[in-house]
Amino acid sequence: MSDVFSGGCLCGNARYTCSATPQVAVHCHCEDCRKSSGTGHCTHLMVQNDAFTISGPLSSFSKQVDSGNQVDRFFCPNCGSALYSINSGMAGVVFPRASSLDDPEIAAPQMTVYASRAASWDPIATDLPSCPEMPPSNPAE
Repeated sequence: MSDVFSGGCLCGNARYTCSATPQVAVHCHCEDCRKSSGTGHCTHLMVQNDAFTISGPLSSFSKQVDSGNQVDRFFCPNCGSALYSINSGMAGVVFPRASSLDDPEIAAPQMTVYASRAASWDPIATDLPSCPEMPPSNPAE
């Protein structure tokens, strides 16, 4: 199966490939994304775990988020570049960081989440649907 997209860290020690197109790409303005990205928001792609392959050393940081889920963020232990995350409430998917893509044009954001938490100096994309918090994963919620 050929790679659809790939990415990696700043120093090149950690790399990933993905053999599927992203299911969605989202800008997130939550506090955790701001702090872990070092800027006003983070852009995540969502892909199926079985299409995602990582190589090289990784470190991780785990934190319980406001939903009660555990989010594990993976990064290069050498240069600190954030590569992807997983969420315990969303089994079977991986969230590569758009900032780590070899071709940044792969990321085509489709919505903004946690818009209510955006810093005034990082305006919300007005051409995308926006949710003040995280939308429920179950439409009946």
